[in-house]
Parts: sequence; structure tokens; C-alpha cells
Amino acid sequence: METRIAVVSIIVEDTDKAEAMNAIIHEYKDYIIGRMGIPYKKHKISVISIVMDAPNDVISAFSGKIGMLPDVTTKTAYSRMLTADKEDKTK
Repeated sequence: METRIAVVSIIVEDTDKAEAMNAIIHEYKDYIIGRMGIPYKKHKISVISIVMDAPNDVISAFSGKIGMLPDVTTKTAYSRMLTADKEDKTK
């Protein structure tokens, strides 16, 4: 299976959505390489970047689920490089 590196950028405008968002992130933990979150208290928002190594459909599903949360916005940047995934992350 081919995978791609992607960065999912998330802006959370309502911190009450954190629990639902973290549940989705936990669902995809096997594909997540790293995560950085920055609370911006001046504007009462959080900015989060999540780096993934996953098939395109997994990255899309993850970003879509996060983006469907009210007051949460996502954008995804994909690398052009495709890699062969040597391990099955579903086990």
C-alpha cells in the first residue's frame, strides 16, 4: 500500500470541541508521526498541526472528520512523494 506524508492544519475556535477532536485523533494514532498544538489565548483559539504518514484515503477521512466538527477548520498539505508502507498499521 502506498502512503504519503501530509500535514493537517487545524484551527479550533471553540475549546469545548477538544474532547471530540481528541477522540478522532486517537482513532488515527497509528498514522500520526507528530503533533504540535499552540493555544493562542489572545484570540481564544488553538492552532494544531498533525503530521501523518498514511494512504490518501486515510488522510482525507481524518481531515474530513475533524473538519466536520463545529467551529473547527482544517486544511491539508500533501507531499508529492509516495512511499510503500511495509507494515500493516491496522493490526
